[in-house]
Amino acid sequence: MKRTTTIALFYTGVAVLCVGIVAIAMSLRSGLTAPYQAPVVIDTGKETAPQWFEIAKDLPAVNQDNQPVKLSDLRGKVWVVAEFFAVCPNCAIRNGADLRGIYDEFKGNPDFHIACISVDPEEDNPEKLADYSKAVGADSKNWWFLNAGDAKTTHTYLEQELKFFGIRQRTDPTDIESNGKYAHDLGFILVDRDFKVIGKWPLADARSEQGKKLDPELYQKLKEELFARIRLELNKK
Repeated sequence: MKRTTTIALFYTGVAVLCVGIVAIAMSLRSGLTAPYQAPVVIDTGKETAPQWFEIAKDLPAVNQDNQPVKLSDLRGKVWVVAEFFAVCPNCAIRNGADLRGIYDEFKGNPDFHIACISVDPEEDNPEKLADYSKAVGADSKNWWFLNAGDAKTTHTYLEQELKFFGIRQRTDPTDIESNGKYAHDLGFILVDRDFKVIGKWPLADARSEQGKKLDPELYQKLKEELFARIRLELNKK
């Protein structure tokens, strides 16, 4: 399948997925429970242990408007950070709807933000980021799609500073055609107003077929926990 066809299918899939997610988001309960700490996750890169900590180093990047920004610009806000790349089918099928649901729930709060960082910056230029942003209905004022430069620097930051699971470059042509160039962490990390990572929620893995077999109720539980924790942090001044 040609890359242009893959991108087109991605955009179509995201649009369909996003329609139904708002109703789900609105029904979530508001009680706070401790964030689930993921074990080894499904269909991702190299394994690493989760740690909750203050982010020590900044990350300069350009967003979908080709504007220079830094993650430190989000200090004082509550924000969700996720990895992605434009032609990753897992990002579209398993993460796109959930991110849109989070966005629709909290976008009215000026202190909330989402940052999606490309693991394939050589391919994901600002034009592609802009197209991706339009496909999911993101406004750059509170949802960034970021290109942080070369892949090695980006991967090192994501793995060492944000503690995402390690990114693995696929080598099998069939696997690349089906799943894209990189295997990467699909979890959502939550950062508080003090620039501290306070939890990670593997919603994509919980809603996968394997995740549903292991625990059919886990996805909804994790989603409720994440929404509740975001509300709690936003209520802190």
